[in-house]
Amino acid sequence: MATKALVAASSKPIILSILSHGKSYGYQVIKNVERLSGGELEWTDAMLYPVLHRMEKDGLIQSEWVVADNGRRRKYYQITEAGQEELEKEKSQWMNVHHALEKLWGPNPALNLG
Repeated sequence: MATKALVAASSKPIILSILSHGKSYGYQVIKNVERLSGGELEWTDAMLYPVLHRMEKDGLIQSEWVVADNGRRRKYYQITEAGQEELEKEKSQWMNVHHALEKLWGPNPALNLG
């Protein structure tokens, strides 16, 4: 189970990555995160929606209400051009962290720290 700090730090790049594959609504995002993490990341509505609202306010995503055939309304989110640019920055930063940890935790740790 991931710590709250890790969940908070990773929520924006995860959401942007999911939305880069197409529109999605909140519950679907939560279920995708759970599936992609093998159940290790368990997001809640209380955690997700404030992040979505902040990202929308920042212009990284946009939303629209859609009425389904059964009459139910769902708010769908999609990534914006600014969000796509932010995702590229996030990818670069996370890959840098990943590569550093991989060097430290790999089969031949690179501890040439002197």
